[in-house]
Order: sequence, then C-alpha cells, then structure tokens
Amino acid sequence: MKLTITPEAQEWFKRELELVEGQGIKFYGKVYGKTQVHDGFSVGMAVDSPESPLVKTMIDDQLFYIEEADEWFFKGYDLVVDYDSELDEPKYDFNQV
Repeated sequence: MKLTITPEAQEWFKRELELVEGQGIKFYGKVYGKTQVHDGFSVGMAVDSPESPLVKTMIDDQLFYIEEADEWFFKGYDLVVDYDSELDEPKYDFNQV
C-alpha cells in the first residue's frame, strides 16, 4: 500500500491546517458516505500524533500517514490524495494494487 499526496493537495494542507511538532495528517475510514470502493464509508482526515503507522509519507517536513488500525479500510489499494479546485478540498482516489 502506498500513500501519495499530490503537490496541489500538499499545498492545501499546508495552507489550511496547523501542525505542531510530532503531529501529522492522519487518513482513516469513517462511517457514512461513499468512496469509489466502499459503500457506507468515507475517508476521514485529522491532525493527530502517529501511534502505529502502517504507511507514512513526509513532504517538506509535513507527515501524512495511515494507522495500522485502519488497514481494513485501505487494504488492497494505494491511496492518492489530490486537490479538488472547484470544492477547495482534498479528494481521494483508490488504486487497486
């Protein structure tokens, strides 16, 4: 499983979220919503401190990660976090591995 953050998405996170040392941006599965691969679940994100990261990506001292506890949601897929300029928010694409 890979976690990819596009440059446009990374700029949005840098602009919109404030992190203190030791924190990162966590992606997780949450109840309600829909993704291209899950009905009834959507991708959540939060500023948090990693405990047991399954996968992590560092870009310009900014940490992005998925915890081991959320492997069930992302298993079998790479997650690409991109930016939707019309909605001014991140968008999430799942690519089967």
